[in-house]
Amino acid sequence: MHQSAPAHRPRVLHLAQPVDGGVARVVLDLARAQLAAGLHVTAACPGGALAAGLRELGADVRDWRAGRSPGPGLPGEVRRLARLIGEVRPELVHAHSAKAGLAARLAVRGRVPTVFQPHAWSFEAVGGLTAALALRWERWGARWADRVVCVSEAERTTGLRAGVRAAYTVIPNGIDTTHFTPQAPEATETPQVTEGGSPGPQRSQGSRGSQTADDGNPLVVCVGRLCRQKAQDVLLAAWPEILTRLPQARLVLVGDGPDREVLRQQAPPSVRFTGAVPDAAPWYRAADLVVLPSRWEGMALAPLEALACGTPVVVTDVDGARESLPPALAAHCLVPPEDPVALAGAVTGLLTDPPLHAALAGQGHRHVLATHDVRHTAERVADLYRELLGTSGPGRGAPAANVDGGTARLVPSECRESIPS
Repeated sequence: MHQSAPAHRPRVLHLAQPVDGGVARVVLDLARAQLAAGLHVTAACPGGALAAGLRELGADVRDWRAGRSPGPGLPGEVRRLARLIGEVRPELVHAHSAKAGLAARLAVRGRVPTVFQPHAWSFEAVGGLTAALALRWERWGARWADRVVCVSEAERTTGLRAGVRAAYTVIPNGIDTTHFTPQAPEATETPQVTEGGSPGPQRSQGSRGSQTADDGNPLVVCVGRLCRQKAQDVLLAAWPEILTRLPQARLVLVGDGPDREVLRQQAPPSVRFTGAVPDAAPWYRAADLVVLPSRWEGMALAPLEALACGTPVVVTDVDGARESLPPALAAHCLVPPEDPVALAGAVTGLLTDPPLHAALAGQGHRHVLATHDVRHTAERVADLYRELLGTSGPGRGAPAANVDGGTARLVPSECRESIPS
C-alpha cells in the first residue's frame, strides 16, 4: 500500500537580542507554536530569561554572545553568528530587533531566506549621527531581507517614509489569551510591594466595581522596561496633577532597566517599584488602569495583555497604538507622546467615570480576543515561512507582491547554501 511521504519539517533559526521584555515574549510564543507544529526550532541569543524559557519549551538553544547596541564588538558578533549558522544549517533565519537584524543580515547576506522583524525601528530609538547611521543601514540592509515583518501598518509606514524599500508583511502582535484573562486560575490576587521594592506577599482582591483597588484607593500600573522608550519619566511628571484630583491614588512601576535609579529619585512616596517580575498578569488584574506612555513602539504587548485581563489602558499615540485599540477606546485612551498634561487628564478622566471605565474594559477585552490572539499571529507567520520556503504560495524563484509596489527579492534554491565558518 502506498504511503505518502511525511511532510517536510523545516529548520528555523530565531535570533534575538535583547533577551527580555516584549521581544523575548514574541520569540517564546512563536517557538512554542512552531515546536507544536513539528518544526525544528533553534534559537540563538545571549542567554538570560529567553534562553531558559526556550529550553523549557524544548527548543535547541545556542549561545550567541552579543551586546544590546552596535559597537566595536560587532565584527566578532557577526563572525560568531556566521559560524553558528554554519553549524545549525537552518532553512530560514528569523531575526528579531535591530541588533539581531543587523548581525543576521551581515552574516547571511541573502544565502538563506531571511525574515527581519524590527519590533520598532532602530533609527527611532536614537538621535543625531547615530540615528543617521541607523537609517542608512536599514535602507542598505533591506536588500538582505526576504521579508520585513512589521507588527502594525503604522510601523510599515514609518519604514517606507524613511526610505526603507523592502518586501513588507504586516502581522500584528498577539498575546496568550488563555493566560491573560480577567480572573486568575484559582483566585484573583493583588500583588503588594515591600519597602525594598521587590514583590511581597499577596492578598485577596475586593470588588473593582467602583474602579478602586481593594483598600479603596485607585491603583495605576505601568508595565515595561525602565528606559527612555517606555517614558516612565513622563508618567512621573504627570503624577502630581493626577494626585490633585485623586490624592489617594497609587502608582506601581513594574519592570527593571537602566533608568531605575533616576526614576526612583523623581518618584514621590505614592509610587512603588517592583523590579522585574516573572508574570505581570496579577498586576494587570489588580490595576484599575494600566498606562504605557511610550515615546515609540511597533505595537506594545502590555496594553494588549492588560485589555485581555479586563483592565482599561491609557497609551500614547505612537506606532501601533491606535491599531491595537477598538475605536471606542482610541477616542478616550490615546494621548500625544511626551505630554504630561494630556496624560494626567486621560488617567483622571477614566478613574473618575465608573460607567465609562466599565464600558471600555468590556470593549477592550472583546477586541483583544477577536484580533490579537497569539494563535492567529503564529498562523500568519507559518504562512509566511511556507511562502518563502516555496512550500505554498509563490515559489522561491518567482517574485512576490510587495506592499509598497515593488517586488520582493527572492533567492533561488541553489543559492541557499549555509554560511561558511
